[in-house]
Amino acid sequence: MLTGTVTSFDEGAGLGTVTADTGETWPFHCVSLVDGSRSIATGVRVSFEIGFRVARSEATLITRI
Repeated sequence: MLTGTVTSFDEGAGLGTVTADTGETWPFHCVSLVDGSRSIATGVRVSFEIGFRVARSEATLITRI
């Protein structure tokens, strides 16, 4: 598991980015939010894994911490 911060989220599109504590930036789709909420605010600390989805690597299993 990696940790980081949600640095952007477009609620209409359901797309966002997480910046890992290592400095790497990973895209994500709202279906990757473990709590099923489909929405998350920027600045929220999260844990996540990197997975392969729709032809690219992205943040998956995103959980607020």
